[in-house]
Amino acid sequence: MAALTQRLKELDDIERDITTAMQSAGQAILELSKDKPSLKQVESQTSNFVKTLENVENGLTKHITYLTQVSTGQAHEGSSYASQKDLSMAWHRIHHARARLMELERLKNKHMQ
Repeated sequence: MAALTQRLKELDDIERDITTAMQSAGQAILELSKDKPSLKQVESQTSNFVKTLENVENGLTKHITYLTQVSTGQAHEGSSYASQKDLSMAWHRIHHARARLMELERLKNKHMQ
């Protein structure tokens, strides 16, 4: 449960970063729209926008990678699906082996008579 809470917090942080990036872009555009824009201010806001956008991209890539692993059936923390599937398959193999042995026993008894 802690891992889920952590993932949700990370997604919330990414959402906050998107808002920050949009604000930086808006501030840069606002400064450019002035009669005498301050290039230092524009460069600062543009730099903030790019840095924040890189954080968003890295965070989303991390989550997409995680979701790819989960959706392809690879083992991941907190999952018992693989173990349950292995157990189910083992039970099927045991039942098949028992049925086959009973059939062989029946054929043996038939030939012995």
